[in-house]
Order: sequence, then C-alpha cells, then structure tokens
Amino acid sequence: MAPGIMPLSCCRAMSKSDGAKKPASETMPDQRWKLQVFYLCFYGFMTQIRPGESFITPYLLEANFTKAEVTNVITPVLSYSYMAVLVPIFLLTDYLRYKPVLVLQSLSHISIWALLVWGTSVLAMQLMEFFYGITMATRIAYSSYIFSLVAPSRYQRMASYSRSAVLLGVFTSSVLGQLCITLGSVSFNTLNYVSLGFVSFGLILTLFLERPRRSLFFNRPSRAGDAAVPTELDRMARGDGGGGTRGWRDMVLCRMLRELGALARQPQLRLWSLWWVFNSAGYYLMLYYAHILWNEISHTTDSRRVYNGGAIASFAAGYVKIRWTLWSELVIGMVTAFQAGLLLLMNSTTNIWLCYVGYILFRGSHQFLVPLAIFQIATSLSKELCALVFGVNTFFATVLKTIITIIVADKRGLGLSVRPQFYVYFGYFTLLAVVYLLAAIRVGVQHSHRRQSVELALAKEPCQPTVETPAQEKSPEAGTVQA
Repeated sequence: MAPGIMPLSCCRAMSKSDGAKKPASETMPDQRWKLQVFYLCFYGFMTQIRPGESFITPYLLEANFTKAEVTNVITPVLSYSYMAVLVPIFLLTDYLRYKPVLVLQSLSHISIWALLVWGTSVLAMQLMEFFYGITMATRIAYSSYIFSLVAPSRYQRMASYSRSAVLLGVFTSSVLGQLCITLGSVSFNTLNYVSLGFVSFGLILTLFLERPRRSLFFNRPSRAGDAAVPTELDRMARGDGGGGTRGWRDMVLCRMLRELGALARQPQLRLWSLWWVFNSAGYYLMLYYAHILWNEISHTTDSRRVYNGGAIASFAAGYVKIRWTLWSELVIGMVTAFQAGLLLLMNSTTNIWLCYVGYILFRGSHQFLVPLAIFQIATSLSKELCALVFGVNTFFATVLKTIITIIVADKRGLGLSVRPQFYVYFGYFTLLAVVYLLAAIRVGVQHSHRRQSVELALAKEPCQPTVETPAQEKSPEAGTVQA
C-alpha cells in the first residue's frame, strides 16, 4: 500500500434483507455510476503522478540543507502535522461530503511543490512537511468516496478498482521519476517543476468530481427515501427518544465508541488492530528516513546514481489461506522478525544495492499483511463501524509514531542521526516479534489442551455423536472457505 493510504474501501456493508427497497445508488442508471467510478479511478491514478516525490530527500541534501537539518528539524514536522490534522479531517471528510477535502488535498499538493521549487529556508521546508501531513490525512476522502457512488453489493469490487488505480499511479510515478533521473539526466529541480504541473492538473480534475448527497455518518439518507434497511447508526439512534438530528449527532458517536469497546473483546479484531497500530508506526518511520540512510551509505552528487527502491514494492502484496484464529500470531511474529532482520541488514551494510533490496522486502512484507488485517478487521463490521475502527487505529498509530519521533529524531529529544535511529527501529520490531511469537506459543498450547480434552472426551464416550469441528473460517479470497 502506498504510504498513508487508508483501507476504508475494503470495509464490508451489513447484510441487506431481500425485501428492502434499493438505495438511490442502485437505481441510478448503469452508465452514470460506471462513468463516475471510471472518473474516480482516473482521478486516483493521475493524482499519484508526482515523479519528484521519491527524490525529495536527495533534493534537500543537494540544496545545501545539512543532513542534521533534514533528519532532526525538517522531517519530524511530517509526523506532528499528520497527527494534528488527522481527526479534524476524518470528521470533515464525512461532514463536507468528500469533495471539499479532496480539493484541500490538491491545494496542499500544490503548496508542497511550490515550496520545494521556490522555498530556500528551513522554515519553508518545515511548512512543506506540514502540507505533506495534510495530504496524507486527506487520503481518507478518496478511499471512502466510493461508498457514495455504488450500491452496497458493489462495494468490494468497485473499491478494489479505486485502490488498484492508486497503486498503479504510485508505481507509474516511481518508474517515471527513476527514468527521468537515470536515463534522462533530469535535475531534481526540473523534476519538481514536472510534479508541480501534474498536481496542478490534479486540482482541475478534482473540480469535476461530483459532490455526493450522502456519506457514512453525518449525511445519510432519510428514512422515507434511500434508507432501505436501518444501518448501524440507525439501530443505535433508536434509543435517543426522538431528540432530533442534533441529538443524534451528539449521541451516536459515543454509542459507537462504546460499541468499539465491546468489539475490542474479539481476539482477532484486537490482535490485528494492535498490529495496525504498532507496526504501522514503525513502518512509516522507516519510510520517512530511508532516503537519508541511502545517502549515508552511498553519498553522491550524481543524480543518475540515485535510485528509487520503492517502485516494485508498491505491488508487493499477497495473502495465504489458513486458520487465522490459530495461526495469526505466528504469521505476524515471523513477518515482524523478518522485518527486524531487514532493518539490521539495511543499517549495517555498506552496499547500497543490498540496502535497496532490504527496503523493497521490508515494504513488501508489510503489504503482505495489510490485506489480511483489512479482511480480519472488516469482515464482521458494518461499514460505519469499520470506518471508525480504521480511523481509531490510524490515530493511535500516528500518536505512537509522533512520540517515537519526539524522543528519537527531534533535536529537542535525542536528536539521533539516521544510523542510530535505525538501530532503535530494529530494537522496536524485535520487541514486537518476541511479543507476537510468545503469544503464538500461548495460543498453540491452549489449542493443544483443547484438542486433548476433546480426544479424551471422545475416548470415554465413544457412542456419543461426533464433536463438531471448529467453525469454518472465511479466507480473504471471495467465495473460498477454509476449515
């Protein structure tokens, strides 16, 4: 997954009754919603074409900013701004119905590249990172926009198209930037001008997006019209005693938070949510500082020798079909231990190509678990609760990432250079791996005891009906079931 992209598009809607009246999105003429989805995918692809994005850090180092300024003064602002704007943007996205937030994202992109092209001071670069944090937070508007365009029965398939368009745009942008640098001998500054042109075109595309009439929380259809079956919010609002729209808005969020507290008792939901929080924090810190590490390993003023290690990693994702209630902790622990080893390799090697390979494998291993986490979290939730769960998980991950940044990277904290930072990240992932593997051992022992108890009961009462096997688990692949 591209950095910061939110997975709300993979949330599953609650089941609809057969006799329910179809919502407006299902009665919309086929050609219209298909064109809207196509345009949204085209928009998602084009707004990712920023060929200079992978080379911002090399450009800053080339532009006479010191490595200490980039590492300890400029880059930390990204984490701070992201945390500061995440919750307000999460709420405004739904309240303003997506499009205004997407316009804000495009304006922030333009501000980033304008500051890179014409800014010359540390303060200008800090402001650039502030706008970058806004663009990361506003990505939720695109990932949830699809809900307003299609019927619930089409969410999963159409949302996969919109996400694939974004990944294809990231891949294309990375390859285009690398070709310009390596084969075209294009300067970093010229690449910034090219990126400014693309994001300006993205703003024009944003203006032609249709503003939806409904959204997940604040702008939902009236009962007399589109509301076919009461949603999660409708069921929660029934106890408000007819307090009106304002009372509904005041009360439902609290009720949803209490519902999340109850959902937190589900072991799989809790496990994958914690993975999302702790591993995402370390993952994005690695991404923020990887380019500085590359410059440390292979410092060069020849732009043709600066390579983007993330082009292929954008598509490094997958999943396997196993009994997740039994093997989740073990899979997470093994992948996390692998990531810890890659961080140690990247930080200890003096071969830049080996560091690139470690970076690609690290990103790929994270993307390997992302669809699994999305499936395990979203499979039993309504789209409203699913959106809230991912929002809460992302918020806590951002808070944790910010705390680590303040302690480790910021000049007001330890102010560590990039190599000591990567040793800290290695220790962080090693600790996570140990915890996950110990949890896997505990689950394995519990499962063994339960199995022995069942076998003992069968041996004592051979004439009793066969004990049912554990409930079947759905695989991440649609339509498949695993025993």
